[in-house]
Amino acid sequence: MTYPNWLSQRSHLSGGRMALSFQEQQWTFAEMNEIALEYAGKLTALGVAKESRVAILARSNPEFVFVMYGCMHVGCEMVMLNERLAPPELAYQIEDSEAEFVLVDDELKEKVKDYNPILFSSIREAVPAEFEIQHEWEKGRTISIMYTSGTTGNPKGVRQTAENHFSSAVSSALNIGISPDDVWLCSVPLFHISGFSILMRSLIYGMGVRLYEKFDAERSAKEICSGTVTHMSMVGVMLERILRNVEEASLAASPRFKAILAGGGPIPVAYIKRAEQCGIPVLQTYGMTETSSQTTTLQSADAERKIGSSGKPLFLYQVKIDGTAKAGEKGEILIHGPQVTPGYIGRFSGRKVQEEGWLHTGDVGYLDEEGFLFVVDRRSDLIVSGGENIYPAEIEKVLLAHPAVREAGVCGVPDEEWGEVPVAFVVLNESAEADELLAYCREQIASYKVPKRLSFADALPRNASNKLLRRELKLWN
Repeated sequence: MTYPNWLSQRSHLSGGRMALSFQEQQWTFAEMNEIALEYAGKLTALGVAKESRVAILARSNPEFVFVMYGCMHVGCEMVMLNERLAPPELAYQIEDSEAEFVLVDDELKEKVKDYNPILFSSIREAVPAEFEIQHEWEKGRTISIMYTSGTTGNPKGVRQTAENHFSSAVSSALNIGISPDDVWLCSVPLFHISGFSILMRSLIYGMGVRLYEKFDAERSAKEICSGTVTHMSMVGVMLERILRNVEEASLAASPRFKAILAGGGPIPVAYIKRAEQCGIPVLQTYGMTETSSQTTTLQSADAERKIGSSGKPLFLYQVKIDGTAKAGEKGEILIHGPQVTPGYIGRFSGRKVQEEGWLHTGDVGYLDEEGFLFVVDRRSDLIVSGGENIYPAEIEKVLLAHPAVREAGVCGVPDEEWGEVPVAFVVLNESAEADELLAYCREQIASYKVPKRLSFADALPRNASNKLLRRELKLWN
């Protein structure tokens, strides 16, 4: 099975419709397609070809979109690099993915300088070469690759195919509906599945995207209340900031605004009630990089009745709890459907993603009598901080590389602003100061992963097998 080229098809079907707006600029789908074709020619002139694997590092701005759409026309695979990562983290992903080219926004070039990157300015200046446009896309074609952390501390490169993205967009449309005048406010990063999936919905639905380079609560609140946008994706901490702005201005959402899709962890029921008072429908979701965005969604009408639930599966998907026989029994959450990745790349390429058609998420949850999903624990030790997934093992790995550290343990603690933040406990084998160890972390990992507090201990809690007991670390705080 094949799909028509989404860029060409959307330009043909609704070329005059607004596709992208950024600050005071905007482009139609026809204009975006022409720009994408031009960028495809420029990339071809620089050596990028069909099935090339290309790593891209950029902030969420229009040129990032132009480059991505150009890559899609050429037919290459895009490795989406997180611009918040430190150089050693980016180096791991570039090397693990075996990217043939690294394309980088000029402002970020120092982070990947060792990989002979192609600057965006060089792409702009290139003279377009002829290339063979891909009029049809195989459903199994890998469009994007995104790295997600694992319990080992080594991120895994997740393949996301045309079928994955298409089924995700269609399932979401069947859930929330679509309209020709829809405009999705995108202030989540484009290198995350949350942001990238909005672009894919745009092409498949013919929906406009209002793009922000970074989240702005005040501007977002104004757009929601003025009716310039109809949808938005966010995590709980973003929702609270928007609500605060709406409440302080004594405003309410425009009748044109339809829904907020909220993920990255459970949304407090207090936020749901506040949003309802502001006229803002909030749809809680559960998904992951391996499922190309949301798999289950809790409708706002069920929010109070099903406090803490992530809702029911979208139409094309199925969810079950491994090894359970009745409602309410806890177990590993399994997911089935065309949105599930076919596999990983790099050092995890041999890992089996699905067993008998089901993805084992590693998350623990249960289904109630009505089939609503409740997520009990996000991969047991996972820290969800402002919507970012942080794995303790990754931070511990960095701390243990310091010569003064003998043992390290990391866990998440509640935080009013971010939901959770990481804290660290360290056993030393030679003298060191907490500030010194935290500074060392800042050199190796993204700032949001750096422990907010570091304490020293004589020993860390372990079980009979000498395994670190992170749940006991939580009791030390």
